[in-house]
Amino acid sequence: MACARRERKHGLALVDTVVAFHQAEAADHADWQVEVAHPTPADSLVPDGVVLLADGSRAFVEIDRTMSYARLVAKLERYDAYRNAPASGRGNAARAPRSHWQETYAGPSLDRPFPPVLFVFAPAPRRAAPATREAAFHQRAQRVHSVNYRIIVATTTLAQLTRKGPDQPVWRVVGHGEDRLTLATLPKAR
Repeated sequence: MACARRERKHGLALVDTVVAFHQAEAADHADWQVEVAHPTPADSLVPDGVVLLADGSRAFVEIDRTMSYARLVAKLERYDAYRNAPASGRGNAARAPRSHWQETYAGPSLDRPFPPVLFVFAPAPRRAAPATREAAFHQRAQRVHSVNYRIIVATTTLAQLTRKGPDQPVWRVVGHGEDRLTLATLPKAR
């Protein structure tokens, strides 16, 4: 019963996130895919959401209410594994083989960088406040190999997101200090 209640509250936090993006016209509510498995060499990566943003780019979205920091960092490591997975398939005369993320998110000419990973910290009973969890996560996330270079990780709290909207300066980028940025001004992965 407690697990079902936790799942429901996690789902409601995701719905609040989708509504915040929709109200700010940063993404339409219909432009979300929820819990779609992505293959990695070791294990599947299952983001809470993948959103098609209004500017045509994509973002991965993770909602955190109760995960341990170790599990959050392990999830980031799965993003790293997904980003660095070898190309699959044979390609053809016109192009070399591409990895799953390139096939799915980079576009025909590989002109798009790896989508940012957006973490939204939501309140949960008997847990530190979302802002406290966000700050502690930043310290740990910087240790993941590709973060701040090949993978851009940005965080916010559900309260900031729903109050101000995702298009306002609510996103704090791991490895970029305390400043908050808008979605449009997030750095691009290399």
